[in-house]
Amino acid sequence: MLAPFEKLPPHDIEAEEAVVAALLVDSEAVFAVSPILKPVDFFREKNGWIYDACLALWERDEAINQITVAHELARKGLLEECGGQTYLAETIRNLPTSLGAAFYARIVKRDATYRGLIHAATGIMQMAYEAPAEIETVFSRAEELIQRLRGGENFRDFVHISQLLQAYLDEDVEAVERRQLAAIQTGFNDLDQLLGGLKRSDLVIVGARPSVGKSSFALGIARNAALNQHANVVFFSLEMSAEQLAIRLLSAESEVDNTRLRLGQQTELEERRIIRASGELSEANIWFDDSPVLSAAELRAKARRLHGEKGVDLIVIDYLQLMQGESFGHRENRVQEISYISRTLKALARELDVPIIALAQLSRAIENRHPRTPMLSDLRDSGSIEQDADVVMFLSREELYVTPEQWGQQHPELPDSAYPKGVAQVIVAKHRNGPTGNVELHFRERLARFEDWKIRAEDLE
Repeated sequence: MLAPFEKLPPHDIEAEEAVVAALLVDSEAVFAVSPILKPVDFFREKNGWIYDACLALWERDEAINQITVAHELARKGLLEECGGQTYLAETIRNLPTSLGAAFYARIVKRDATYRGLIHAATGIMQMAYEAPAEIETVFSRAEELIQRLRGGENFRDFVHISQLLQAYLDEDVEAVERRQLAAIQTGFNDLDQLLGGLKRSDLVIVGARPSVGKSSFALGIARNAALNQHANVVFFSLEMSAEQLAIRLLSAESEVDNTRLRLGQQTELEERRIIRASGELSEANIWFDDSPVLSAAELRAKARRLHGEKGVDLIVIDYLQLMQGESFGHRENRVQEISYISRTLKALARELDVPIIALAQLSRAIENRHPRTPMLSDLRDSGSIEQDADVVMFLSREELYVTPEQWGQQHPELPDSAYPKGVAQVIVAKHRNGPTGNVELHFRERLARFEDWKIRAEDLE
């Protein structure tokens, strides 16, 4: 028997060849496989090259079959090293069925993860042998290796909001029948009048500095579209977990303080409101994906798959700068990567004929000028975001930068009651097919909820 370190690392060549063959014979297999696998996940290098060629063809919207893949490999000078047309034909002949592409892909991914663990363990062992003076450094590096490996697994899939609120529900609620919608309404009256709703195939950028409330704003739009229009909404969250988002929605809907809700400190009256709000939200067709590492290609594949299965009316991404570019290539710098991402999102909006809301961070430049009104040049990393977007909106809350005392000194002619507490400005800085302008919303910080001033609660906290 071989000693542990003399064994070949975990791998399954038959599963790798089954994945490759499925891609060659089934044009739909790439949608199931691409969110799971990367070329580096293949143990046999030539299978990884073939998979990489399939992804390259898919990204260019070209057909994937034995002939096109062979041409792509030949273009890269890899066809003969892969075994030529003979190897491609042989893998196809050995494929029992293309229906199990995702199953085979998970086997390949599992073995790749095990190989990664072996690599990480080897690195940890080497650091331990070196015995540095600071043991905390070794622990920190070991945890980083494991966390990086865990973050790249991407095993999580879409989770329906009803599943996230099971603790508050007695039984499942059937999905609401989908209707074709000409435009998605944000649910904020003045904003909808200015924009005419969110048009299909539009890329909508919502920019703000941290803590202004862009995630809550996007959640509010998702909630309004799903409940008021019975729209199917998919929410990709790269920053917050799906559970956190569901609880934040529940807090806003039930009007129970988010912190007290998470700690289970609600009163009996609030508990009844929570149960009622849970039932209402669970009828909303909102689907969450909280994969912490998500490339543009993976997002596209997941969105296309869900669109084919359920029909999608609105896509929300929180947030754009956390996304990665091509998972199978390298780009020269972050600016080019963000440019690629924004182009991909615009193309996806047109392909699926749905509006896409992509949240975006603004640069710190806004904090160093007066007044602190966001501008298009504040979009971080790339001017192409502005170019690709059909609508660019900014969120701004003056109360974050000015205390009541400072505001009183700056506006001595106004009463103290005029201090903009809870006032949120929505600045439409670009509108490709309509007017620009500003809209005021009320932000209830305790609930992380935006609403029209006309329908705000009587008790304004």
